[in-house]
Amino acid sequence: MKIFTTKQDLKSCLSEFKTKNKAIGFVPTMGALHEGHLSLIKKAKEKNDIVVVSIFVNPTQFDNVEDLKKYPKTIENDIKLLESVSCDVLFSPSVEEIYSENIASEKFDFDGLEHQMEGKFRDGHFDGVGTIVKTLFEIVEPNKAYFGQKDFQQLQIIKKMVKKNRLPVKIKGCPIFREKDGLAMSSRNVRLSNEQREIAPFIFKTLKEVRKKFGITNISEINKWVENQFKKQPLLELEYFTIAEEKTLETAETKESNKKYRAFLAVFAGKIRLIDNIRLRN
Repeated sequence: MKIFTTKQDLKSCLSEFKTKNKAIGFVPTMGALHEGHLSLIKKAKEKNDIVVVSIFVNPTQFDNVEDLKKYPKTIENDIKLLESVSCDVLFSPSVEEIYSENIASEKFDFDGLEHQMEGKFRDGHFDGVGTIVKTLFEIVEPNKAYFGQKDFQQLQIIKKMVKKNRLPVKIKGCPIFREKDGLAMSSRNVRLSNEQREIAPFIFKTLKEVRKKFGITNISEINKWVENQFKKQPLLELEYFTIAEEKTLETAETKESNKKYRAFLAVFAGKIRLIDNIRLRN
């Protein structure tokens, strides 16, 4: 595996592949890699000649400075994991390499997607996401890029950004990778206490119950039921729960047969914020 820390060296390496019309798959990450990331890399390897992974903890998408400071950094272990799945190229730049002297986000218009769910609680988050993903796409120039559906809102926003900026990259959304007990894999999971980790699967268990209820119960009743369920769990604090239409991410109040819906939630286990979602069937 080749490792680069500068844009220029990475571009020089990739230009050779591009002249040979090799397909480049790209998996952007913030490190602290786990099986969920590896599943994206494996998917990329199936469909491309070369796979590039980036590790960059992006400061402009954190609205909470403490969260940025505490974000796990495990570069040595990350490199071992990348080598175990035969990753071809790792790009691990510094903040200065990406942002030069001005660590700030571009302003984006995502046609309202940015104002739903996470956007209501994380000020400027999606401008930060849009800025770093667009920057990385311009550096790597991949044919395809792979993202997990755990961050479904982010996935839809990146698709929108690519479309509006006419970037020549196909965005591939991949299924949520879960622990055996159902907890969605996240780099933040390592910060959970034993007690918090034991109760955390309750999140997915609740979402599965929502999926069962969706076909037979109205949305307002489901919302109340979820709120009541979390009130019974002292170690988990529900920040939000919403059923939204997949395309617009707008909160649904009634069900329409021609639309696809998902249930989304964000939960605090102490100071650790966990998100998850599930597709619903009419």
